[in-house]
Amino acid sequence: MMGYIWSGLMIIGIMTATLSGRLEALNTVFFQSCEEAVLFTIGLAGIMALWSGMMNIAKGAGMIQAFSRAVKPILSYIFPEEKNEETLSLIVMNMVMNMFGAGNSATVFGIKAMKALDKSNHYRKRASSTMCMFLVINMSSVQLIPLTIIKIRNDVGSLDSVDILIPTIIATSVSTLSGIAICKFFERRG
Repeated sequence: MMGYIWSGLMIIGIMTATLSGRLEALNTVFFQSCEEAVLFTIGLAGIMALWSGMMNIAKGAGMIQAFSRAVKPILSYIFPEEKNEETLSLIVMNMVMNMFGAGNSATVFGIKAMKALDKSNHYRKRASSTMCMFLVINMSSVQLIPLTIIKIRNDVGSLDSVDILIPTIIATSVSTLSGIAICKFFERRG
């Protein structure tokens, strides 16, 4: 469905530029945007590489396991059915990456965690409540330092790129706690 929407928007834009005689301006903006997209992607790749590497070092040093044990009471409440330490470690790594605004890097750990959760769900066609809870937390994710947004703001010349920290922490905390509450509500009903 989204493919049709994007295609429609592109066709409307090209038709509008053609009918208004501004096809050359469209062409200029198109190539300029392509260049900016490549530069932006390269910048994000650096952030992703840094955080992925740091998380792998933290995992190798046992820091993720230690952090998992420290937050085990919270994880036990949120994911009462999940007992596999490796799966919980993947969930923690995904959550930590999201907390530091490295959502692109968190995706790798999120996919691994979801595959592990699916394995413990015995590959059923229906997602377990643990899988649903993880998805909700992953999508809402508390962000302590939204690196990607700070980078974007810095790239476009923001005077204070980090002034969004407090509103981001508040908004993402509320969204995550709301998501957990809603999942718990439906867990009890189902």
